Amino acid sequence: MVRKHIVFQGWVQGVGFRYRACQAAEMYGCTGWVRNEWDGSVTMEIQGDEKAIDQVIVAIQRGTYVQISNMEVKTLPLAEEERGFRAVR
Repeated sequence: MVRKHIVFQGWVQGVGFRYRACQAAEMYGCTGWVRNEWDGSVTMEIQGDEKAIDQVIVAIQRGTYVQISNMEVKTLPLAEEERGFRAVR
């Protein structure tokens, strides 16, 4: 299990990114959150096994209109008590 803080840049707001992230995270058993930022980027903290996190990102990229041009990734300590994945405002 790992937890990652990811900042996505590109055409990532107003294209269903957060909705797809929530669906994919649930499908692949990941926990965490996703939110839009004031600068047009999207921030995500996601926890699960490496393969599941990669599958979530691939599922988001397959979305119509989503174009990720850059991802900044940091590894974080696990949040053992976390349950579910949600979009944060």
